[in-house]
Amino acid sequence: MEISKTAWTGGNRGRKTPHWQAKNQRQNLPQYKLQAKITSLERTGRKDPVLRFDVHTNLPKFRTTQFRDVQRTHSEFAKFADHLISANPEAFVPALPPPLTAAGVGTAEDEARVKASMQRWLNYVCGNDVLMRDEEMVFFIESDAGYSPVVRMKQPATGVRRKVIKQFAPPPDDTPELHDARPIVKQFYLGTMETGQKVDRLVKCRRALGLAESDLGVKLGQMHVQETHPGLGGAYRKLGKIIQTSGDYHAAQGTAEATTLGDPLNYHSSDAFIVKETLTNRHILLRDLISAQQATRNKLAAADRLKASSSVRREKVDEAIGALDEARSNETFLGQKTQRVTANLLHEKRRWFARTAADLRTSIREYVLREIEAERRTLATLESVRPDVRNIDASGGLSRLGREAHPPIRRSSMASSQGPRGDAWSGVPRRQDGLDRSISGNFPPVKEEEGEGEVGGGGGEGGGKGSRPVSKAGSGSKKGGEEEDDEDRVDARNAASRLATSTF
Repeated sequence: MEISKTAWTGGNRGRKTPHWQAKNQRQNLPQYKLQAKITSLERTGRKDPVLRFDVHTNLPKFRTTQFRDVQRTHSEFAKFADHLISANPEAFVPALPPPLTAAGVGTAEDEARVKASMQRWLNYVCGNDVLMRDEEMVFFIESDAGYSPVVRMKQPATGVRRKVIKQFAPPPDDTPELHDARPIVKQFYLGTMETGQKVDRLVKCRRALGLAESDLGVKLGQMHVQETHPGLGGAYRKLGKIIQTSGDYHAAQGTAEATTLGDPLNYHSSDAFIVKETLTNRHILLRDLISAQQATRNKLAAADRLKASSSVRREKVDEAIGALDEARSNETFLGQKTQRVTANLLHEKRRWFARTAADLRTSIREYVLREIEAERRTLATLESVRPDVRNIDASGGLSRLGREAHPPIRRSSMASSQGPRGDAWSGVPRRQDGLDRSISGNFPPVKEEEGEGEVGGGGGEGGGKGSRPVSKAGSGSKKGGEEEDDEDRVDARNAASRLATSTF
């Protein structure tokens, strides 16, 4: 029996496409990509920095696939970011990083941090499926003589109207995940802003402390001129230098705190503000949709009343039909836009929460490591003055602390508590991952003393990979690789034991 083509087509009309055919169709779809890599950062003083970057893409809107040495100033990046925020309500555009950091303009750390933060911003914008297809992306990359937005978009509501809308209760929302996200984002925005302000005050106090310590060290060092006792005069001179160095370290520690914790908090505060305003724009869109639905119902009721009237004029009928069609088309457009914005913001919200948590965790970890390194370096510097204090006179100088009875055998450890094996007081060995934990501020590194004995309570070789430099505080440590005796080890247990058996 012959089967016609129409019958065969109609018989397969209700069947689903096999899984392997759907998979092949998805594989045949082109995978569009847009990649940008910053190559250099040019800065002249505090002027607007110029960033150079290369672009590779296979999007059909671009005139070629590669763009070499594209130059854009930071202010042009800011204009482009503002356009993306206004023109894409279905995406969370990350906040643009500032053109300078607390590390100081002109320093290597400042340049590295600005380049890294701008590279992360470009990676996110170019990797977002919505933002990479924006029309302004083509003009931003292909423009030869600077950049200025061709299409200037505005927020759906600005000024007083936006403030008034925020005072009302949120509109009915059938997506509880986005409905509950805005209060959380607002609290995060306010919390990071307040914490950043407190960190700024802490940095000011830390720098003031460094200046006061430097002044104290200068005045204390000048006391050796009028001191007749040679040991005490040398102790004054050395102690003054050590306090000055400690003040410099505290000033550098303040810069490190502002760089590793203050700047990230301020950035995440501005980023959360953009997310909060994007969710507010969705609320405004929901209100417009509700208004459009109400307008459609009013137009439909007017058409029904016109239909039921006894005398119907042709002009009124055409006007009612045109108004109803316009209201329905507006409602359809807003409904589709609301669905698209809601679906995209669901994915954007999850990605933003995960990205923000990871970035903050990294910033806090770096801040803690720099704080530990700063305190250990300060402690090692203060310990280096112990030999000068104890050698003021034959009885041990100020190390006697007012004791009257001298012990028959006095063995005081002169080893530094901060060695290659870590902190001797805590007994925790140093990490062997080779992390760069140098404090912000270009002070010279402190070299490790040769032949320093074991002073840590942890395992591992003292000269192993990843060991960090310590101050020259172990002038009394043993030479030739001999390990320090357990009785002379500087840790909490031996300290408590000596205090218990000592006579005051």
